[in-house]
This record gives sequence, structure tokens and C-alpha cells, in this order.
Amino acid sequence: MSLSEIDALVFDVLGTLVDEPAGIRAGIRALDPSLDDPRVEQLLSLWQQHIEREQRRMLDGARPYLPSDALDLEAARLVADAAGVDDPTAVVALARSGRLLAPWPDTVAGLARLAERFPVIGLSNASRTALLELNAYAGLRWHQALSAEDARAYKPDPAVYRLAVTVSGRPPERLLMVAAHAWDLRAAQNQGLRTAYIARPVGDPPTPSDRFDLRAADLTELAGQLGDA
Repeated sequence: MSLSEIDALVFDVLGTLVDEPAGIRAGIRALDPSLDDPRVEQLLSLWQQHIEREQRRMLDGARPYLPSDALDLEAARLVADAAGVDDPTAVVALARSGRLLAPWPDTVAGLARLAERFPVIGLSNASRTALLELNAYAGLRWHQALSAEDARAYKPDPAVYRLAVTVSGRPPERLLMVAAHAWDLRAAQNQGLRTAYIARPVGDPPTPSDRFDLRAADLTELAGQLGDA
């Protein structure tokens, strides 16, 4: 891929740049420090399944759109109920753990390196408010951070990817979507964007049939590939 073919980079955030499961695990442990590791994983799975199911219901039109803040609060209530915790303050604190997410070791430096050569755009399912706090907590550097809330939808809805195309003012084929989730990249491809897969332990790996433009172990390797192209 030639640098001349790319005008801007579009990054998924949750899972790609920050370790979302680790942040929620920490919130669950704070909710009840007596929980053992297998129980924490069960409650984490309960949270994740609720978010995935309810986002899908919204995409299918079975439920009106709600921003991620509301879904996180729903998930936190489910987890607290399952853990036998009925403190409303603790539930709110658990819901906020979905914003207090640490970056991967390569994220901050890699993003800054890439931002020296390209406009970088965040494109997240997190709400505007959550994205602001998440970016500040993780120290992410953007030229523009876009929330799916602006499209009143969630990825992989095409309207979310069109936000990045509209803001960039470029044709979709001039944008490179970077994500650790193959489903995210497939949806971006369907909208004409170029794609780069970043391997993360919490991502959705490609299948043998996936054909992405670039694949890298981390942002440092991605920056090298783009620099060497």
C-alpha cells in the first residue's frame, strides 16, 4: 500500500486501543473484592453479552436507540444483582468502569507516531460523554474523535462509518480503518474503506477468507508498514 493512497486513519477504540475487559474486570472486583477469578469472568461475560445483545436489538429495530452510557448502567445493574450487591452508588461506579480503560502498551506512542503523518480519527461505539472521559483517562491523541451516538446507531451499522467519511471530506477508499475486530473491518470494507487488522488478545481474529489491506501485531508495526510502503 502506498502512502499516497491514504489520506487519513480511522481507529476503532474499544479493544483496539484500550483494554476494555480489563477495565470492567477491575470494576467488578471493586464491586465485591471477595469474588474469585472464575466468578469475575462469569460476571464479565454477563456484562459483555448484555451489551452485545442490546446493541444488536437496536440495530435490528427491536429497541429504540440508547447511548452506551445507558447500556453500561443496565449491564452494571445486571452484574450487581447477580453478585448480590444492592448499593446504587456501587452500581454507578461499576458502570463508569467502562470508561476507565488502560491503553495497550503500544497505543499512546504508536498513535502519536502515526498522527505525525496522518490525520487520525477515532470512531467508537462509546457515547460522546464516555468517549471524552475514555480519551482523557487513556491519554489518546486524536485530530477528531467521533461517537456512534452522532449516528444514533452502533457499528457495524453503515451510518457510523459514514460519519468518518463525512468528517474527513475524502472518498472512503482514501481512509484506512484500523481495528482489532474483523467484524468491524468487514463492515468498513462494505462502505469502501481500506482496512488494517491489529492483533489484540481481546479482539475478533480474521477468518481465512478475510482480505484486509494490512495486518500488524501492534501500532508500532503498523506505523513501520505505512512508513515503509
